[in-house]
Amino acid sequence: MVTKGRLTTHVLDTHLGRPAAGLIIELWNVAGEPQKLVTTVTNADGRVDQPLLQGENLKTGLYELRFRAGEYLHSTGAALPSPPFFDVIPIRFGISNVDQHYHVPLLLSAHGYATYRGS
Repeated sequence: MVTKGRLTTHVLDTHLGRPAAGLIIELWNVAGEPQKLVTTVTNADGRVDQPLLQGENLKTGLYELRFRAGEYLHSTGAALPSPPFFDVIPIRFGISNVDQHYHVPLLLSAHGYATYRGS
């Protein structure tokens, strides 16, 4: 059975008012012993070039996106304390239907972030 679902993300820098280009993102399967599945970097539009999971690789379960915010914010020249308030931002979520599109965006600044299930 081929599934039509997929997992995508993007990051917007709300302090600078632009996409967060060059931000490193890791995807982990956290059902049981954590296992890193993907490491990628956002493009100029703050998106990844292809879905993080799709087709037979998209399975029900618990996942975690880890956004390396500290490295990204430092690269923008943001005035950060040492250590930065946010270093790695983990977002844990569940996939229950492999035929759906799961979009997990991050709205980021040096001292706050927000996320939601997008479309």
